[in-house]
Amino acid sequence: MPRFARFAIYAALLLGALATSLPLWWMVAASLMPNGEANSYPPHLWPSQPTLMQYAALFERLHLARAALNSLIIAVASTACALLFNSMAGYAFAKLPFRGRERVFQLLVAALVIPGQVGMLPLFLLLKQLGLVNTYWGVVIPSMASIFGIFLVRQYVQGIPDSLLDAARVDGASEWRIFRSIVLPSCRPILVTLGLFTFMGAWNDFLWPLVVLSDGDRYTLPVALANLVGEHVQDTELMMAGAVLTVLPVVLLFLALQRFYIAGVMSGGVKG
Repeated sequence: MPRFARFAIYAALLLGALATSLPLWWMVAASLMPNGEANSYPPHLWPSQPTLMQYAALFERLHLARAALNSLIIAVASTACALLFNSMAGYAFAKLPFRGRERVFQLLVAALVIPGQVGMLPLFLLLKQLGLVNTYWGVVIPSMASIFGIFLVRQYVQGIPDSLLDAARVDGASEWRIFRSIVLPSCRPILVTLGLFTFMGAWNDFLWPLVVLSDGDRYTLPVALANLVGEHVQDTELMMAGAVLTVLPVVLLFLALQRFYIAGVMSGGVKG
């Protein structure tokens, strides 16, 4: 490739990265600004006097620590359950022969085109009959297993050689032992990828917790921050501090696990 073309590509990538990161940079900078500075013109890209007063107000005056804890509980529970049930279902669809396996899987894949909002009303009514409305489990249960998660794990598990599993069966290993000792360690990259997707989805989810939860003490962080907009709509710095608190955990989690995530995406793409 000519040097000029390579330079043009790198320059375009750099401009794209700057355009993508500029709003995030301003969000962090605005969260450190004194009251009113974020609304000044021209806009400042860095606070004149950095301060943590907005973060202190979130926890001391607006009591968002409870909302952050609620989000953490729901996200961790949703991720743990999703990894367990999606991995078991994906392994079954990939390696365990049973009647109607392909037909059922085709129906599941076809259901991917149905928007999630369509099922919210019947799901809410079902949870209401079970007495799970306004509970953590009412938020967690819908994310315990997903069609996308089952599909993702199944495509990856299909790449595990059948001869390896058959050898374990010949040695007397049960299906649970095979799943626990062979399949799960082999699926680590794709499980990390699925775990990241699930955690980010549960942490950032706004609509379903808003529908299910009615007690302010059980609100998740996105719902609690949305309730602040009406009262503090002009407090741009305060709202940006809340946005940073919402974004920061998933960014740190992604940075910590990005090598597994990239390996899972690449391997899943090759094996799918």
